[in-house]
Amino acid sequence: MTPIEVAYLAGWRLVRVLPRPLAAAAFQAAADRAYRRRGRGTTRLAANLRRVVGPDLPEVEFERLVRRAMRSYARYWLEVFRLSSLDRARMRDFFRLDGTEELAAAMARGRGAVVALPHAGNWDAAGAWVAAMGWPIATVMERLKPEGVYERFVAFRRRLGMEILPTHGGERPPLDALTDFLGQGYLVPLLADRDLSARGVEVRFFDGRARIPAGPAVLALRTGAPLYVANMWYEPDGPRGRLVGPLEVPAPESGPLDARVRILTQRIADELAAGIAAHPEDWHMLQRVWIDEPSTVAPPVRTPASSAGAPERSAEARRASEPPVDPATTAGPA
Repeated sequence: MTPIEVAYLAGWRLVRVLPRPLAAAAFQAAADRAYRRRGRGTTRLAANLRRVVGPDLPEVEFERLVRRAMRSYARYWLEVFRLSSLDRARMRDFFRLDGTEELAAAMARGRGAVVALPHAGNWDAAGAWVAAMGWPIATVMERLKPEGVYERFVAFRRRLGMEILPTHGGERPPLDALTDFLGQGYLVPLLADRDLSARGVEVRFFDGRARIPAGPAVLALRTGAPLYVANMWYEPDGPRGRLVGPLEVPAPESGPLDARVRILTQRIADELAAGIAAHPEDWHMLQRVWIDEPSTVAPPVRTPASSAGAPERSAEARRASEPPVDPATTAGPA
């Protein structure tokens, strides 16, 4: 078993049995350390958040935002490690999703739906909530390395009640399998604020150009399933979300399929951006999003105030002190 597998296994086994106040204090302390040390992930998160809030937010306020964002990211991990200890009744109370009236009616009729969502708040809790409502749910996940971490995450999400497909290496292409699931009345949530394939659709996102996955739009156009966007964030008492939609889908006579996919994907991007802008501290995006900026960002210059009395540490040591990287954020799909 690799060290990273050991770390995740320890999280699932130990964090869920610790008293929540003790575990929360430990995760917040880890987030604050990561914020102060400004490793690669924190630096990228800060760069992404600056694109969201714009250049006019004063630096002092912006730094407070980055610190809150790191704490929110750590809170996501704390909750992930504890989710499997909740039964269905407690899960329905733990997560709240507003704007579900049309979706609930469609699911009751056995009609599937597609939901595009950001890496924000707690998307695993959202999926577990769907399962706790008794609605069938299927999504995809990148085949991670080491394989043991991938298998543990698949097992974790299946325990929460989700059908999980690999993005590659499965028996069938994931879009084909998800099309069948939609035909069987499944809800299909897909993380849609970052593209991994380099084949995504270019969209206008905040102040620049980004690529996001075409999957939600393609599935909606292929199957006729209603398409929603779920914006997610944290309240003090738990993770929250709100559905927007169903989105207007371009009619077949409006143009060729690729043009309709681009139009619909831009509508998804606009709704995702509105939700992220409302709660920027809860957007857990520690990877590059915009294609009109360098693939790497330089860390901030260390000032005497920030480095006094602290010896310089290796990059490996700095990364080890940060909260774990989420396989879902590297994967794209939920």
